[in-house]
Amino acid sequence: MPAKDLFHDTVKNALVKEGWIITDDPLFLQYGGFDSYIDLGAEQIVAANKAEQKIAVEITRN
Repeated sequence: MPAKDLFHDTVKNALVKEGWIITDDPLFLQYGGFDSYIDLGAEQIVAANKAEQKIAVEITRN
């Protein structure tokens, strides 16, 4: 499992403040025998039409 970078908690807190629910920390993906970790998985329910939005967030520092 990858280490959290310097901005991980800042980005996570900003998403929560904007109404996102953190579902995975980290998000584990497996595709075609390839395993990968994305920093965060989150979802947000849009009340107007009851639709659900999902995102995966990869935090990098250049």
